Amino acid sequence: MTIKYLFSAMLILFIPVYLLANGNVTGKVTDAKSGETVPGATITIPQLRITTITDGKGQFTIKSLPNQGKYLVQVQSLGYKPMVKTIDFAVSGSLDFNLEPSSIETHEVIITGTPITSNNRYNSTSAAVVSREDLLAPSSNLIDGLSRQVPGVSQITTGPGISKPIIRGLGYNRVVTLMDGVKQQGQQWGDEHGVEIDQNQADRVEVLRGAASLMYGSDAIGGVINVLEPLAPASGTIKGEVLSSYSTNNGLSNSSVMLTGNENGFVWRGRGSYQNAYSFNTPGGYYINSGYNNTSFSGMLGLNKGWGYSHLNFSYFKDNIGFYDSDPGDPLYTGNGTSRSLDYPRQDIRQYKIALNNNFIIGSGSLKLDLGYQKNQRRELDEPTPALFFDLNTYSLDAKYYLPESNGWQPIFGISASDAHSVNKGTEFLIPAYDQTMAGAFGYIKKTWGQNTFNFGLRYDYVNNDGKQLFIDGAQKFTGFKNNFNNVSGATGYTHVFNDLLSFKANAGTAFRAPNPAELGSNGVHEGTSRYEIGNPDLKPERSYQADAALEFGKNIITGSLGIYENYIHNYIYASATKGDQITLTNDAGAQQTYDVYRYGQVNANLYGIEGNLNIHPTSFLHLDNIFSYTHAQNESFDRPLPLIPAGVIRNTLRFEPKVKGLSNFYISAGLDNYFKQSRIDATFETPTNSYTLVNASIGTTLKLGSQPLKLYVSGSNLTNKKYYDALSRLRPGRLSQEDPTYGVFNPGRNITFGVYLPFNIQK
Repeated sequence: MTIKYLFSAMLILFIPVYLLANGNVTGKVTDAKSGETVPGATITIPQLRITTITDGKGQFTIKSLPNQGKYLVQVQSLGYKPMVKTIDFAVSGSLDFNLEPSSIETHEVIITGTPITSNNRYNSTSAAVVSREDLLAPSSNLIDGLSRQVPGVSQITTGPGISKPIIRGLGYNRVVTLMDGVKQQGQQWGDEHGVEIDQNQADRVEVLRGAASLMYGSDAIGGVINVLEPLAPASGTIKGEVLSSYSTNNGLSNSSVMLTGNENGFVWRGRGSYQNAYSFNTPGGYYINSGYNNTSFSGMLGLNKGWGYSHLNFSYFKDNIGFYDSDPGDPLYTGNGTSRSLDYPRQDIRQYKIALNNNFIIGSGSLKLDLGYQKNQRRELDEPTPALFFDLNTYSLDAKYYLPESNGWQPIFGISASDAHSVNKGTEFLIPAYDQTMAGAFGYIKKTWGQNTFNFGLRYDYVNNDGKQLFIDGAQKFTGFKNNFNNVSGATGYTHVFNDLLSFKANAGTAFRAPNPAELGSNGVHEGTSRYEIGNPDLKPERSYQADAALEFGKNIITGSLGIYENYIHNYIYASATKGDQITLTNDAGAQQTYDVYRYGQVNANLYGIEGNLNIHPTSFLHLDNIFSYTHAQNESFDRPLPLIPAGVIRNTLRFEPKVKGLSNFYISAGLDNYFKQSRIDATFETPTNSYTLVNASIGTTLKLGSQPLKLYVSGSNLTNKKYYDALSRLRPGRLSQEDPTYGVFNPGRNITFGVYLPFNIQK
């Protein structure tokens, strides 16, 4: 039975659980010191995907809830320390919360992307949460925004329009991006392919650093980016938002409109977004044809009832991106680059997605079931007809059954599967058409006693790849390949909360990643990278042995965390080049072009590093926030550094929040991004990058339009217009045929962003 038939069968099987009962809860939120009520506080139950706010008397009501089971409830309000409590819905009575006044950050955050939803202080996984407020900070895309705020996260870029996530030095198919409970399936293997997600969709993002293969399978050996959309509002409420921004460097305009509502448990959401940018400007001039534009539509229809929830999500994302097809010695900059028309060559990327997310309450346990279908299309065009055209269709299933908690023990069991089918519809070919089937099963248990938690899990994975043979004009283009891989992985973790000031967490385990079809079967010109890639059908799976540990500390004036990690990967896969290894091809016009040849191979690799943050709050209106990270990566087989490893970085931000009459949430901030020199490179095809410091600043406030808040901000980055090359920029100078040390494209220069954000509530 294929995944697409199982998709339908699983949906029909669990329809009867819809008949369970509903319940309502009421409560009140008060100030722990003064005893006064707190209007406008947000009450969230992430496991049930519902949220509400307190009224003018600090009271709230949440309808259509289960009448049994234990759930985490998070309460937040500006100026107070967030509170996370476990509530047993089988116990009747009012839910009253007493919030402690506070103006500083806290570790009291719920993480949903780990096997068991939990308070981050009692969760061993190294995780960070980026809120909606932080996501409004100027960025060209979602990954760009995360890399500025989360220690250990960086990005491989091809100008501002394309960013690929890197976590602790690992990227590509080693990092899973999750949206609507479904793994994003596109061309994760390629250098110049971004994440096909509208950055405006995210209400919050969870970043899991370190192997998450236990829950998400083979491709989560490096970590997970879990993108979460807005939760359903309280019954009888319609919420929405309008946002818009403009950036001066590349004329990036970003606009988005969203509405979401809840009518007696029937929930819905709709969003439309549009971005448009012309070529980005460096301190040396505009980079030719680097503009882009994307259009996105998404929506949700669902039910939130006492039996749980069922949400049907759908989205469409189209991205048009220009790129400059250059050779060494060609001019890289030209005149005024403010035209928004894209020339050839360019990419046309389209992502269609349907996801059905369910959480069925079964007695005191629950079954979480996510079904997905995605169509990913990538066209590379030198003219209106695409030369290279990938079409990938993926069906997926993920099911987890949560047994009732007993004496602090929380066990769950899960299965996952996917069925992918790729075809080539163009006239040029890079990788063969292929079929890929993946399946896995895991068991996980968590024990909590006192201030301690312990968890342990095992997982089995099976991956089958079938690459198709191809002949062109009688010559064999792809030999084809058939292989399958299987593996057992394990992980364990421990946390201990010493007191309000200090907590400790640690993890150890093994992870597994099967080689992907691009690594196994490539044989052609990768136009976006201007190189000829050759795969290796004899590649073996990567096997990771990983450990990490972290301390989280502080209260009031000083808070922070410090973490260390090591990850030894046996049979690490990457493409490398050797000087002189080239191929010359003749194009349709009869002209010849020479490409460097990159071949996929394997080595043993060791990556270790440090990451953390230190936040100092000498007063309620002054904050000094610092994040830092460093990764050391060694090719153990050839005793040289691994390629494409981020430089160490320290980011410092001083934020001043004075009380200004007539304004609320007024702030002024200034920051320095300090990047170290990256001389640990694979010198066969990389060049080092120098250290540099970027100066940033921002100012913002919130006004009132009636009862609705209107947030205004102005933010500047690289204010000194610094010339620099980032270590993970694909446009920086390289070796091989790019001998001229001046060849390369500087990262973007000065950029100032003007933004407006209007969230609103409509109470019936």
